[in-house]
Amino acid sequence: MADTRSTDSAAPGQPSTGGDTRRTRPHTNNPKTKQSLAELVTALPGLVTALVKDEIALLKAEVISRLTKLGVGAGLIVAALFLLFFVFAVLVAAAVLGIATALPAWLAALIVAAGLFVIAAILILVGVLSIKRGIPPVPEESITSLKKDLNAVKGLGETHE
Repeated sequence: MADTRSTDSAAPGQPSTGGDTRRTRPHTNNPKTKQSLAELVTALPGLVTALVKDEIALLKAEVISRLTKLGVGAGLIVAALFLLFFVFAVLVAAAVLGIATALPAWLAALIVAAGLFVIAAILILVGVLSIKRGIPPVPEESITSLKKDLNAVKGLGETHE
């Protein structure tokens, strides 16, 4: 049988002068390019479902990440407050010992209190920084991704905000 495809050898950029004017698909090994319209329409619900599931997973991961940072920061602040309770107790003991006697025992208590105070201050600073990284707990990446998906479905492409 004879090949019905065009064998016209026009120069690049020059219009064809004869032969078959049908457009043919590029011959690729990618099976996605060889799907019919019916197959693509049939696959659409599955693709939309997969997209929604992926977006929900991204949203969940982002919210969990933010809430974890908030939890760690709050936990560190609670630990610092717990230590500050002991700083107060040690300062009270130092005041009692300092008033009761002029011996170096109260100085030791003040040194312990100063050490606990430094540790508490460090914990508070780290906790506050952790909370600042987690605020606001809004999943910004997921929202941006959803906006892009909606624009793509509407045929608008990406928008610049």
